[in-house]
Amino acid sequence: MDDKAVQVTDLRKTYGDRTVVDGVSFEIARGETFALLGPNGAGKSTTVEILEGYRRRSGGEVRVLGTDPGAGGRAWRARLGVVLQSTGQSQVYTVREQLTQFAAYYPRPREVDQVIDAVGLGPQAGTRIAKLSGGQQRRVDVALGIIGRPELLFLDEPTTGFDPQARREFWQLIRSLQDEGTTIVLTTHYLDEAAELADRLGVITRGTMRAIGPVAGFGGPDAHTPRVRWREDGRLREESTDRPWAFTQALAARLGAEPDELEIRRPTLEEVYLDMVDEAPAASVEAGAR
Repeated sequence: MDDKAVQVTDLRKTYGDRTVVDGVSFEIARGETFALLGPNGAGKSTTVEILEGYRRRSGGEVRVLGTDPGAGGRAWRARLGVVLQSTGQSQVYTVREQLTQFAAYYPRPREVDQVIDAVGLGPQAGTRIAKLSGGQQRRVDVALGIIGRPELLFLDEPTTGFDPQARREFWQLIRSLQDEGTTIVLTTHYLDEAAELADRLGVITRGTMRAIGPVAGFGGPDAHTPRVRWREDGRLREESTDRPWAFTQALAARLGAEPDELEIRRPTLEEVYLDMVDEAPAASVEAGAR
């Protein structure tokens, strides 16, 4: 069996003279959780829809579980799980009825009540979906995505509408799927979620892959250069330096005292990401790859 669940080479998508995805390339190993990040309109949703087989590409090569998604049939689709941003349930059924119906579509589904318990909806199993809260309906979406025991699971903004406790419970569910060897493609605007769940990150901006690499050290060493922040003459100042202690000593000597509001820290993943999407497009790079 190929050790790559997803292989994308020079992927392109155009609409007339408008290029939405421009030469994107990446691979995802089996059992890996890969977070695809990017601002709205960057091309990430189009890329994921091509992988799922819902959108035709204009150029490049794509293999998902060894198959061209543009030609994937029913048996191939049964190996995928998809959790879309918008809800896909029928509001007239109960949670158990809806999952029982979907389980019948797959050759080797999970046990319905186990899935209901796994997404934290045991007490609502007999409740009509229309009567559930928004967060509970989102859990039904996740349940529908995993009922078929997918080899590859696509999660598109899965915790939108979740409160902090529900998000952390959902993370535990995803970790259990990871332990089972499920390959996961995650899109999210929550950088802490990507850091918690993903093995690697990819950032798409303006249709190109801006950076790709492991979560630890993402963006490369330059992106994680320590930042010294202090207040001087009533203004908050900041300097990036790979010698923060020497810099603060020189700063204190110049000011004749310890600077006000002195802070030394490394950029967070969110800061690295925001710096990346604010920059001009660049060629694809391996960011902190190991």
